[in-house]
Amino acid sequence: MERVVLHVDLDQFIVAVELLRRPELRGRPVLVGGTGDPTRRGVVAGSSYEARESGVRSGTPLRTAAKRCPGAVFLPLDADAYRAASETYYAALRERSDTVEEAGWDEAYLLLDTDDATRTAAELRTHVHARTGLSCSVGIGDNKLRAKTASGFAKPATGTGVFRLDRFNWAHVMDGLPVDALRGIGRRTTAKLGTHGLRTVGELAAADPSALAETFGPRNGPWLVAIARGYDPTPVDPAPYRPRSYGREITFQEDVTDPERLRAELTRLAALVATDLAEHDLLAGRVVVKVRDSRFRTRSHAHRLAGPTRSAEALAAASHEALTALPRDRPTRLIGTRAELLTSADPVKEGG
Repeated sequence: MERVVLHVDLDQFIVAVELLRRPELRGRPVLVGGTGDPTRRGVVAGSSYEARESGVRSGTPLRTAAKRCPGAVFLPLDADAYRAASETYYAALRERSDTVEEAGWDEAYLLLDTDDATRTAAELRTHVHARTGLSCSVGIGDNKLRAKTASGFAKPATGTGVFRLDRFNWAHVMDGLPVDALRGIGRRTTAKLGTHGLRTVGELAAADPSALAETFGPRNGPWLVAIARGYDPTPVDPAPYRPRSYGREITFQEDVTDPERLRAELTRLAALVATDLAEHDLLAGRVVVKVRDSRFRTRSHAHRLAGPTRSAEALAAASHEALTALPRDRPTRLIGTRAELLTSADPVKEGG
């Protein structure tokens, strides 16, 4: 008997939910986003594996996606359907483990004891499909980092649904891969590591943590080496998932130059965020405004609230303050505001 961590990740989740309702679209390139109209502005929220072969991913502008994948079927977002499917998915997981950590709509960590981890993972895939109609990939690990990485190798495009990474095979599987194969390492960090001659996971794993601390900081330097070695002390936490923030945004169909129009949209969006907070009985400590210009450059600025609140007026006022700190040297394509929630470390004062 051994204790393992499983990372269970639903395959092409948003598209898969749509295919349950539209089975005739199976095997075709399907893209979900916005209103489903690729002539309007918006971004892809979900893409089928067939569409990904054309280079379309989540976050791709709809108009760009239509050019890259002219034969794609475009569908509108249906958040309520995805939320319902997610709830069924988590109910199925909790039938197999008492320790389930929610990591989003479509992925979770499970901690369990088993005498055959591969068989248990395969049985879990069958169980999830029977309960939800959705397929999933399962990564087996001896910690969350290795389990999460393993599930990527289990995906339909690269694997057979189940893959295992632990202290025995981590170096064999990972050392020859580029550093951006590690979760949390993006383009900038990859480029910076390259200037130190660290281009593969193995090279990073063999690096001196104290030397990297001089470049990346006393916490990030050693952390980079640790993840390259597959270390992760984070426990599987079964506490109910608690979002860190609630936000709303809008992509304008035509670029906006009028500052009053932007302020009006922030007021409207802040009211929607206030409703979200009230629905969940939550308070915000600060707001963050995001602006994307006509050249797709995205900037954001945070403004701390005078006190914990979910008042629409207070959220709007703080959003307007944050907006004034952002340069608007080009027309605005997108604007949004996000209310960051209080944590247990935040001081609690009276607020609206």
